[in-house]
Amino acid sequence: MMINERLRQLREEKKLSQGDIEKRSGLLRCYISRVENGHTVPSVETLERFARALEVPVYQFFYEGAAPPNVPSILRGKSPAEVAWGGSGKPAAYLHTLRKYLSKARDADRKLIMIVAQKLVSERSRRT
Repeated sequence: MMINERLRQLREEKKLSQGDIEKRSGLLRCYISRVENGHTVPSVETLERFARALEVPVYQFFYEGAAPPNVPSILRGKSPAEVAWGGSGKPAAYLHTLRKYLSKARDADRKLIMIVAQKLVSERSRRT
């Protein structure tokens, strides 16, 4: 199901008109119509406004089940910082040290370091 169809379905399930969504979200009725008819794809921020107006979590625009989708056990109970590289452990200590030294470097030196890092990554990706 496409987002536009899901948006219309959720709105109709709650027995709301496009005008009601306009009042609740601050979005123009003609824009709401364009989204529901598939002429416009809303941004994430706009989807958040639709979700608040419909009083549903944003994931419901992408998921049709009654219950929330299952979170993989490896991610359950972890903050986004813990999931991302550098969020905890040795990578976090390394990143902290790198930030400390980069903050003391001149802007031109930081740009040079970025160019070297990009070249290293591009050469490595060519080899594999």
